Amino acid sequence: MTMNSLSALTDIDWSRTDVGRPDGWPPTLRAATDIMLNSPVPTLIMWGRQQVLLLNHAYATLSGLPTQPPGGRVPAMQPTAWSWNPRAIERAWQGEALVFPGQALQMWRADGVSEQRFDLYYTPLHGGDGSVLGILCMLAPPSATVATPTARGLRMLVVEDNLDAQYLVCEMLRAIGHEVDAVAAAEDALDKLEAAQADTPFDVLFTDVSLPGISGVELARRAVANWPDLQVIFASGYSGTLTQQLDFAAEAIQKPYDIEQLQAILDRIAARLPAR
Repeated sequence: MTMNSLSALTDIDWSRTDVGRPDGWPPTLRAATDIMLNSPVPTLIMWGRQQVLLLNHAYATLSGLPTQPPGGRVPAMQPTAWSWNPRAIERAWQGEALVFPGQALQMWRADGVSEQRFDLYYTPLHGGDGSVLGILCMLAPPSATVATPTARGLRMLVVEDNLDAQYLVCEMLRAIGHEVDAVAAAEDALDKLEAAQADTPFDVLFTDVSLPGISGVELARRAVANWPDLQVIFASGYSGTLTQQLDFAAEAIQKPYDIEQLQAILDRIAARLPAR
């Protein structure tokens, strides 16, 4: 079976894989697989201690893997992203988000072995009870924007009512050096922003546009009116059109987005803010 880049869950016959059909998956696996399939960065998921491997087109191309279903048991020789440091992988299984900048990996291909360097990001994938069900691994080139955290770590409030998506974006942001808190509703966000003023105010409000109750746009409008120094980023399906219609300054990123796009926005914001 050929895997296309920017695949969707419905493009793949998952019945041929060890994870089975998506309608029986935990929500965490569905969210992580959507991100993996649509990422231009080589990405793997190790699902369960039985070691079911899911991979995207970018990783298959990088490693020279033959065409195969994207969800199968790990062979006796594990992919180098998993085998290079078993203790690090075990830390991820214990729930720790990890980043290893400029890590050298031996990549095995049909034409031989070559050493390549990557920034490795390991994100634990939690179930509803808090247990770690799997690990997401991204292999980013060291020269990419994602490999270089902003000079100033930002204090960010993420507002996202999809709890699986909320968890993944928060872990991604923490991995690249930012302090992150999260809520699922605009009303809770306003309470968090208010409470933070007495201690360490938030630098960035990163909110989905479509929220239950008060919308993300109205949330940002109220927040900026109360705290003019607060920087706003919207996640939406129509980023360009959205920012042109606002009566306050904001950045926007179009869904689905990748970490390089988000990091570029955060770099711009960090450059505008005074040093702490």
